[in-house]
Amino acid sequence: MPRKAQIESASDLNAAPGGAAAVDRALSLLAAFQAGDGALTLAQFAERTQLYKSTVLRLLASLEHARLIRRQEDGRYALGAEIARLHGLYAASFSLEGVVMPVLRDLVAATGESAAYHVRQPQGDGWARLCLYRVDSPHPVRDHVRAGDLLPADRGAGARVLIAFGPEAEWPRSAKERKLCESIRAQGYYAAVGDRTAELGGISAPVLHADGGLAAAVTLTMPAHRYDERYIEPVCAAAQRLTGTV
Repeated sequence: MPRKAQIESASDLNAAPGGAAAVDRALSLLAAFQAGDGALTLAQFAERTQLYKSTVLRLLASLEHARLIRRQEDGRYALGAEIARLHGLYAASFSLEGVVMPVLRDLVAATGESAAYHVRQPQGDGWARLCLYRVDSPHPVRDHVRAGDLLPADRGAGARVLIAFGPEAEWPRSAKERKLCESIRAQGYYAAVGDRTAELGGISAPVLHADGGLAAAVTLTMPAHRYDERYIEPVCAAAQRLTGTV
């Protein structure tokens, strides 16, 4: 009878509801690869997934057969050619607008306020804040920013998030501003009234790439009299939906 693992594996801790345990475990081997990894040893797979080496070997055999993993001459395992083929198909079919806009529409439907997707746009020796996508509030009283508009890079909820989650070397020099950046990173969002314009409130949260780098900021804006801290949760949820997908 096989031994029962004393420590839950990574796949057990993140199992798909109603899914197949063997598939979850196989996928955990692919997820074990990190930035900078060319190939992994059997011991590294076992350590990172908390699976027995015997189990890892069986799963690797299946992944190798599917060309998702390839075994090198030195005995280590690298990602296989099928990964590159799938990535090519994904890249060819990927539409950032098709991913972002449904999330913004859902956020507007949940809050009744305007939602935008802000990115850092290189400009001169620095950068500007570009409103790449926008869904307007159904309310007649709202701010009138449009997709394609350049906004201040040093104020406003979206700007604060793009600064705080960007390179620390680019943080403001003043102790007060650096402390604000640290606070934003710690809580995972920024919310304020009157930061860019006295009549506006804003809530923003970061969208991250799969490697943890900054991709964008999801920002909800509204007139100051409609500002509601209850909107923080749906803004953070929207940003989390996009994290790792862009």
